Amino acid sequence: MTAGTAHEPGLDLFWLAPQAAALRQARAQGRLPHALLIQDSPGAGGEQLALLAAQTALCTAADAPCGQCRGCQRVASRSHPDLWFVVPEEDSIQIKIDQIRALNETLTLSGHGSAASVAIIHPADMLTPSSANALLKTLEEPRPGVLIVLVAVVSARLPATVLSRCQRLRVQPPARTACAAWLRQRRGEGDWEAALDVLGNAPLRALEADPAALRALRDDTEATLEGALGGGMDIAPAAERWAQREGLELRLLCAENWVTRRISALLARPGPFTELHTGAHLPAARSSMNIRGLIRLMDALYELRRLASTTINKSLAVEQLLWQLRATGKS
Repeated sequence: MTAGTAHEPGLDLFWLAPQAAALRQARAQGRLPHALLIQDSPGAGGEQLALLAAQTALCTAADAPCGQCRGCQRVASRSHPDLWFVVPEEDSIQIKIDQIRALNETLTLSGHGSAASVAIIHPADMLTPSSANALLKTLEEPRPGVLIVLVAVVSARLPATVLSRCQRLRVQPPARTACAAWLRQRRGEGDWEAALDVLGNAPLRALEADPAALRALRDDTEATLEGALGGGMDIAPAAERWAQREGLELRLLCAENWVTRRISALLARPGPFTELHTGAHLPAARSSMNIRGLIRLMDALYELRRLASTTINKSLAVEQLLWQLRATGKS
């Protein structure tokens, strides 16, 4: 089977081939772990690899996963009776302790005709401390045949006691050129480089995106940043426009990229490197942007991205960010 079977028939997630091979070999040798931590990157396929692990455990063929048996097909459609998903509830961004307690009770029961039972927890880095502790007992003493798959982008948020009981598989997205080539194969021609500039090497996320719209949003965001920096723009209306729910996360990604490129370009210019140690300013002609200010601005962007899914006043937060940018340019 291809590495993409669990996502969509014929969708070849070629960069997951090494992990797929490792799972296949573990099943053939009778050493599938009882707990697996998939260290994901956004849009790189961690959830698809988790489904592939479930197929590997629940496949009824000798050479598992076959991708064709009833077990594999039901995993692909997420309808297998011995496969459970634990995700944040609609009113929360976290996985609550009651959800884990219910999973623990379920996993003590025998399967519905399968030798294995699989639970996928995604995103596992959204487990609360109490939820993670509740999961620990099942990780320590699982029923035979149980496989718990945790998918996490920031695995450091998980307690060391949980991490130590999991075998790890890392999802490594393909290089930028390979991402763009894969997207052209799947979707046809488009400005995929610009889309990946915004989203990073996130092929599955880019697959669902409109590259022209992403480029337009990037260009508009960067124009706003340049306007705020130069002082020739009314900040409040721009902040209100940024705060629209659908576009804020993408605009913040664009802003992070803009700041990163600015730092990289300034540092790459010729000049005595000792200036970074003896002075506060970057060694760049006609630049009064302070290295300390740029780093603080990046910290503010990270914090705003973290808070964007909360009830924070987004318009006010963006306005403060743009004022901080203007102050950075004057420092």
